[in-house]
Amino acid sequence: MMSLFPLLKGAIYPLVDYALPPRCPGCGAIVQEDFSFCLDCWGGMELLGEPCCARCGLPFPHDMGEGAECARCLADPPPFDSARAVLAYGDVARTVALRLKYGRRIGLARLIARQMVRHVPDSGDDPPLIVPVPLHRWRLWGRGFNQSALFADHLGRLTGLQVEKHLLLRTRRTQPLRGMNPAARAKTVRGAFALTDGHGVKGRRILLIDDVHTSGATAGACARVLHRGGASHVRLLCWARALPRDAAD
Repeated sequence: MMSLFPLLKGAIYPLVDYALPPRCPGCGAIVQEDFSFCLDCWGGMELLGEPCCARCGLPFPHDMGEGAECARCLADPPPFDSARAVLAYGDVARTVALRLKYGRRIGLARLIARQMVRHVPDSGDDPPLIVPVPLHRWRLWGRGFNQSALFADHLGRLTGLQVEKHLLLRTRRTQPLRGMNPAARAKTVRGAFALTDGHGVKGRRILLIDDVHTSGATAGACARVLHRGGASHVRLLCWARALPRDAAD
């Protein structure tokens, strides 16, 4: 029977591909490969990278020099040491995030992680520890998964870095931050996170994983806890971030 499997596989897979062709995660158009975007969606995405603020990753119009920070970070440095995101929060980024988060398309986590890899810092002699932003247990039970933890798992497999999904805890349930101003967001998440006992964070570099970076309140609260625990550097890495020109959501 085992010898028949390659023949069956060769006969069935073309039928499946014909019946269920791969589709663009952004718009649903048929594409050539699974987890690839169509040309229209690629054209509508604003990929982020250098040159940018060394601290928060805000795009710069031109190279400002090594270590340059934006005016906002200079005036009020965020709790994390650096932050990067794959792309600016827009229609495509929003659609993919919502399809994963609420449509339960968890296969999209692999696509997102593959795009995140280019922002993972070089390991060197001090490899970072991958830590996802946690969900409260009630929200986790209701949703069935933590999208940030899915990204972390895929990033760990892609990079070989250690993943600690239970190092950070969400100790109390908070209201959704959508619609709140930055001050209200920061107040809502204050004291909502803690480290597990025997966490082993002291002296470690942390790669903090989240889905969308808006005001940075949640990531900031996590970064403060990690720094209090002795982390030497906290880098936030997200799928998308809202740029200052966009209204926070």
